[in-house]
Amino acid sequence: MKDLKTITLDGVDYVRADSMQELAPEVDGLKYCIVRTYSAGVFAGYIKDRNGKEGTVLNARRLWRWNGAASLSQLAVDGTNDPENCKFPCEVPSIDLMEIIEVIPCSEKAKKSINAVTIWEA
Repeated sequence: MKDLKTITLDGVDYVRADSMQELAPEVDGLKYCIVRTYSAGVFAGYIKDRNGKEGTVLNARRLWRWNGAASLSQLAVDGTNDPENCKFPCEVPSIDLMEIIEVIPCSEKAKKSINAVTIWEA
């Protein structure tokens, strides 16, 4: 029998409690997220300020290339299952980003996975 993860009752989908991912804990009220921009790339870190398409990310790591996740959505939920082939440079204390087009809150599992990737250096 197939392992059921959702059930639909009266048109409403319900999911098993043990299939839900716990979000990464907030630090000083800030959420750990993956932030995609139009032209500066993708970053993981704590969203400090956001005003329209502009924002500041603290403890930011650029996600130059990722493997082991089909999309940024999966990376934000599951992390990477192929950290050896990811290219994530060092963390910077703060970065101001323009043209933010996507912000995805990360699970604790994903945050740990992203932070465990070896720093990529030239």
